[in-house]
Amino acid sequence: MQTSHTTASAAATTPLARRIVAASWKPVLFAVLMWLSAAAGEIPIPGTPVPITLQTFVVMLAGLMLPWRQAGAAVATYLAAGAVGLPVFAGGTSTLALVGPSAGFLFGFLPGVVVIALLRGKSDTSSFAAAARTAGRYLLAALVGGVVVVYAFGFIIQSALTGAPLAAVALTSMGFVVGDAIKAVVASLAAAGLSKLGR
Repeated sequence: MQTSHTTASAAATTPLARRIVAASWKPVLFAVLMWLSAAAGEIPIPGTPVPITLQTFVVMLAGLMLPWRQAGAAVATYLAAGAVGLPVFAGGTSTLALVGPSAGFLFGFLPGVVVIALLRGKSDTSSFAAAARTAGRYLLAALVGGVVVVYAFGFIIQSALTGAPLAAVALTSMGFVVGDAIKAVVASLAAAGLSKLGR
């Protein structure tokens, strides 16, 4: 009797473990991709202490390719890794980046990726017109979540930390906005194409 109960318990645990692994490997993968995109290098922008990296591109891809909970978990894992001292942010920084000029952008990744995932809608690549509509929805979601939401957090927090006027912070960050708009186009096309391959 005891043996059969133990066997049933083990059988119930195995599917649970598989579900946990299945639900967690993608967020971990995207968290690692965010770290690699920060480690790959940065491009300084004159007039602002925040460099350009590919992190927002990975955030956009995560929001476009994962359910909102997994997308949020990916960004939360990345931020937590930096918070505990791992050098995962741009320039190999960690905890101090979360209280520095780029803190708002980093914190903005979390609501931004969730907004992207919630706005993107379902993928439909059954025809060229359907695929174009999907890519258009993906682009809108990436722009709203990956640019508007992230930059709102970034501008407000950077202005508060540096004492610079909000308008000045926004003006000096226009190079980022253009770059991230281009990333949004590429991310939306890539995600739409990958969703077609996954059919």
